[in-house]
Amino acid sequence: QDDCSEFRSQFEAGGRLSCTRENAPVRDASGRQHTNKCLMCAERFKKEAQRGGGTLQRNKLPASERTKQ
Repeated sequence: QDDCSEFRSQFEAGGRLSCTRENAPVRDASGRQHTNKCLMCAERFKKEAQRGGGTLQRNKLPASERTKQ
């Protein structure tokens, strides 16, 4: 199982995670390849935020702030 715990403290509201673009390919649990682990985790966090689940819920922006983005 892929572990993104090292990036959890770095994510921003809405599941955004600032990542570098170094080329260190990694595959997620479904077999999809990502440029690096950070980008893989960023995608995972974004999906979690869209579902409104997990630890991302505590950092979710109010609806009024989401419309400004």
